[in-house]
Amino acid sequence: MVTFPPGAWSTRCYPPSGPQLKTREPSWEPGDTGGISITVIATMPTLERISVTPVKGTAVHHPETVTLTGSGIPQDRLFYLVDEWGELFSGSTFGGLVRVHAEVDEASRRLTLTFPGGVEVTGASDALGAPETTNFYGRPVMAHVVEGPFAEAISTFCSKPLRLLRCDLDGDGIDVEPLTLVSSASVRDLAERGRYGGELDARRFRMNLGLAGCEPYEEESWAGRLVEVGGATIEVGAQVPRCVFTTKSPDTGDKDWDTLTQIAKYRPRIAGGGGLPFGMYARVTRAGLIRVGDPVEPARDVGRAGLEPATEGL
Repeated sequence: MVTFPPGAWSTRCYPPSGPQLKTREPSWEPGDTGGISITVIATMPTLERISVTPVKGTAVHHPETVTLTGSGIPQDRLFYLVDEWGELFSGSTFGGLVRVHAEVDEASRRLTLTFPGGVEVTGASDALGAPETTNFYGRPVMAHVVEGPFAEAISTFCSKPLRLLRCDLDGDGIDVEPLTLVSSASVRDLAERGRYGGELDARRFRMNLGLAGCEPYEEESWAGRLVEVGGATIEVGAQVPRCVFTTKSPDTGDKDWDTLTQIAKYRPRIAGGGGLPFGMYARVTRAGLIRVGDPVEPARDVGRAGLEPATEGL
């Protein structure tokens, strides 16, 4: 039997599944090991998926590349829906919104909503009407009603009077922080613990950045740390409390698996009476281009990064 000398083996070694880092090629005297030399390979976390949508609650898109700015991903959740009382209306209320695909053409300033069956409704994305202020979980968001055919079309689809609003400031349509992230390893671990049949689709969590090459919940160890993603730098923040939207199919919006019950079986609630945690918040400290496949590199310094918003590159 071969006994490897101390330090010969990486503390983080995985089967090859993505970009790889050759740590070193240790060798030692034949009398110690029979002359065996090994190459130690460790995977580096990478950006596996980007998820965005211009209209909050509708189907997420997966671009290959985006530019991160101080407000997160430009035009992500720029538009949102409210009901007849001015209350926020999203996928937690009506899961079927995921069957609506929303796209914005920046050049023509046109917003297109595509409904099941291929019916399209198109209009100006910047034809704005009356101002409104909406309560986003205790945070006031200023916006304007979007004029055109959207309110009638989406009210008919949801069988409820609704209005489409556009945030006055890009980035205001998010829940808490500009970005969210989760690793595919964490999603797989949840599926295994909950005995989910097949592969649990990570789209149900609607996180901006999906990561590959991590250990389960490794992203939680990055809290308070700066992380380089492609040409940008982000600061990972607190855990994301999950809502009922995660129990619904990302394709149909129908409830198909009780993620919250499964998470509650092994994950303590966020401190201070918070929700059930799954995934992490983040903010952008250095703007830049990111693309699927980019390395994701946490800073070596585990100290808490500064809380003042950074402006470099924004």
